[in-house]
Amino acid sequence: RCPMLIATHCEDEATIKANEARYRERYGEAVPIECHPEIRSVEGCLKSSSLAVKLAREYGTRLHILHISTKDELGLFQNDLPLAEKRITAEVCVHHLFFQSGDYAEKGAQIKCNPAIKGPAHQDALFPALLDDRLDVIATDHAPHTWEEKQGTYFQAPSGLPLVQHSLNVMLDFYHQGRIGLERIVEKMCHAPAVCFQLDERGYLDEGYWADVVVVDLEREWTVGPENILYKCGWSPLSGHRFRGKVEHTIVSGHLAWSKGKFDERKWGERLTFRR
Repeated sequence: RCPMLIATHCEDEATIKANEARYRERYGEAVPIECHPEIRSVEGCLKSSSLAVKLAREYGTRLHILHISTKDELGLFQNDLPLAEKRITAEVCVHHLFFQSGDYAEKGAQIKCNPAIKGPAHQDALFPALLDDRLDVIATDHAPHTWEEKQGTYFQAPSGLPLVQHSLNVMLDFYHQGRIGLERIVEKMCHAPAVCFQLDERGYLDEGYWADVVVVDLEREWTVGPENILYKCGWSPLSGHRFRGKVEHTIVSGHLAWSKGKFDERKWGERLTFRR
C-alpha cells in the first residue's frame, strides 16, 4: 500500500530459467542470439505484468510498468482516463519500436536487451497502443555496456544497449514517416514522464519551469558513426543508420550544455525535485 509510484520490470524469472535450461540442453553454451525472445518469452512478460496489475488493482497501488514489449500485454492497460488520474501506467522503449526479431541476424548481441526485442507482430502492435494512450511514456532503458562485453556468447553478453543520444532521432524518423506528430513526441517523452513521476517544474515549456530544451534541425540528414557517437562506451546499435533531423543545441536547467558539436560542462545538472 505504498503511496508512491512503484515502477516494475515485468518478466517471470521461473519461466525464463526453464526456457534457459531447455535451450542449454539443445545448444550447450552456444545458444544463438536469435533465441533471446524465445528464452525471455512473451509468456514470461505477460505472466509477470498480469500479476503486477492484479496486485495493483487489489491494493490500489500506483503502478508503472517499464518497457512493454509484447502485444499480449497491451490489454492490461486502459486509455479512458487522463494520465494524471490513471493508477496504472506503462512505458515503451524506442528500441522495441525500432527493432524487431529479424534484426538479430545482423545486429547480434548489440540488440540483446531485457525484455527481449520480439517479432514484427509485437512491434506493429506497440505503436498504435502508444498513439491511443494505452502506453503512456517513451523511454530508452539506456544501458551502455562496452563493445568488448557485447562480443561474448549468448549467456556472457550483457543485456542492454546505449540509446539516450539517439532516442529523439528514432522518434523523428517516425515523424518523417507520418506515423506520429511532433506534439505527441513531446507529450510522450517530456510531459508524460513529468506527470507520472510528479517532477517539479520539469517536462513543460512554462513560466517558472526549468528550461530543459532541445533545438532540432528537422531536415538535416546525418549518418550515425564513430565520429559522432558520444557514448563513453563508443558504439551504437544504430551505427550506419541515416537519420533526418539533428539536435543542434541542448539547454539543461537554462544552461547551454551542447551547441553544434561542443559540450560546455562548466555547469552540471540539477537534482530533481518532486511534487509529493
